[in-house]
Amino acid sequence: MLACTVGCINTIGMQSEEIRKRFIDFFKERGHAEIPSASLVPENDPSVLFTTAGMQPLAPYLLGQKHPMGKRLVNIQKCVRTIDIDDIGDNTHATFFEMLGNWSLGDPNADDRIGAGYFKEDAIKWSYKLLTNKGEGFGLDPTRLYVTVFEGDVNAPKDAEAFEIWRKYVPENRIYFMGAKTNWWSVGDNGPCGPDTEMFYDTTPEGLGDLTKEEYVEADRAQKVVEIWNDVFMEYEKKNGAVVGKLKQKNVDTGAGLERLAMVLQKKDNIFDTDLFAPIMTKIKSVAVGRLQETSARIVADHVRTAVFMLADWVVPSNTDRGYVLRRLIRRAVWHGKKLCITSSQFAEIISAIAKKYEPTHSSILQNYKMIAEEFLKEVERFEKALGPAADRAVEKELQNIFHINAGGMIDEKGLIAHAVFNLVTTHGLPFELVKELAKERGLVVDEVVFERLMSEHKNLSRVGAGQKFVGGLADHKEETVRLHTAHHLLLAALQKVLGGEVHQRGSNITSERLRIDFSFDRKMTPEEIKQVEDLVNEKIEERLAVVRKDMKKEEAEKMGAEMEFGVKYGDIVSVYCVQERDDTYFSKEFCGGPHVANTGELGQLGHSVTKFKITKEEAVAAGIRRIKAVLR
Repeated sequence: MLACTVGCINTIGMQSEEIRKRFIDFFKERGHAEIPSASLVPENDPSVLFTTAGMQPLAPYLLGQKHPMGKRLVNIQKCVRTIDIDDIGDNTHATFFEMLGNWSLGDPNADDRIGAGYFKEDAIKWSYKLLTNKGEGFGLDPTRLYVTVFEGDVNAPKDAEAFEIWRKYVPENRIYFMGAKTNWWSVGDNGPCGPDTEMFYDTTPEGLGDLTKEEYVEADRAQKVVEIWNDVFMEYEKKNGAVVGKLKQKNVDTGAGLERLAMVLQKKDNIFDTDLFAPIMTKIKSVAVGRLQETSARIVADHVRTAVFMLADWVVPSNTDRGYVLRRLIRRAVWHGKKLCITSSQFAEIISAIAKKYEPTHSSILQNYKMIAEEFLKEVERFEKALGPAADRAVEKELQNIFHINAGGMIDEKGLIAHAVFNLVTTHGLPFELVKELAKERGLVVDEVVFERLMSEHKNLSRVGAGQKFVGGLADHKEETVRLHTAHHLLLAALQKVLGGEVHQRGSNITSERLRIDFSFDRKMTPEEIKQVEDLVNEKIEERLAVVRKDMKKEEAEKMGAEMEFGVKYGDIVSVYCVQERDDTYFSKEFCGGPHVANTGELGQLGHSVTKFKITKEEAVAAGIRRIKAVLR
């Protein structure tokens, strides 16, 4: 445990619920409106599998769209990142985490009134005050803080302004100029970007004291200092990989990981000893048999917790996209669970411990508990069957395929085996340790250096791919995509009118080529029902109905019967998109951030071509959940 030093006396044992409360209250006192966490599944954005940061659902507003709750926002966002999955089991990494964030959308006004935007001065001042203030903040020891700022490059100058602001609070020998790799935030080749400043905290018992830049970098690498806060100053715009100029508005985007904050505030040297993981780890250790393997226990705790949150947002195991990520997490948990002799029924006990821990803050887990447990345990059963002869067959087939492809002898044998193992791990979801053992049984040695290089390249491509594709909201704002987004609203309303009011959306995915909706319904639709839905949507397109956005109080939206996205918590002020039949009647009413066409008639015309709405597929996804794919053509 960390030694208690001056300035941290009243923070010992601060539990996660208190951390959440203090964070939200601090910024609400400073004019921020609290907004709810978005789903882990990005709304209408097929290019990013999961919500990876608090700013992701806010991208349209960072680019200039008006947010219904104003310019100052604060929330705690559920996030999933699996890029660093191989680091799980160390002291600080987690695949699921909660990001505490506050935002300013737009430039500060001259009168600096409450509710106006703000920039570097206030963002840094409030970050420091919340971290170190004993009364309303976390009361951390300021002598254990280290700060980094952007050193400048061809895209933007050195952030001397942030440095000068920080000098008011932290000795300048604790402030380090760092390169773009660590202190420049960009989501990819297009979109908002800018320098950031990061705050790190010394977690060693004895305290590190003053550090040179080189000593600080080494302490960071060794996890002796932990990043606990990040302020991003988004004032630039990037297009095609190059910074092209300033944004039309300046934004502040901050983030603090709850798990790491809890680790520091609870005087632990790892996140798994915090109250967020403690009951889960206790359950795992109580059911494990034999000598405990700490890393495997941590991986099980992390992966099962992440799987539970994914399932709560209606992601189910599959061989593609989000479902594949979930499948891989569950299978890795099972593989490491076997090292601890954890049985299927004991995984159910671990899920129960997670549900109990998060019931006060995440009600969707308890609401969907039966489905979560059933889907998780079904995947455990599938994988356990695959661990026998099926795994042998997959390995044998992959080796045969890759040796056949390499008939010309372009790759050495060890390299071939490494490629085969890489494919088995990334495509089939088999754990590396298992594939390595099965290869060994065949007298084959895996070149782990080549394997690690392939995995590293795979991770980098994943990072770049996600960044290049992510634009927030929809996959893009092409005319075709926006049209299909509006058609999606018409489709949901038509389904409810044909099948009944029990139909509700359970997920969506919209590209420029097609739309997909998952909805609650307990049987296969008949051909007649499918045609009725198609005809009704096309009828509303031909009627050329107005599509209008209304910003209103949440209670008013609920009273008017607006359709809510399942599992999403909304703020006090919401935007509702309505397809208006007459002045006081609507065909469709949905909580939504847009964008949409102005008139449904636009869906029936693209250029000089007349289009029709057509359902191309209707199928089952999970128990009580159906899926429709549809196009405009």
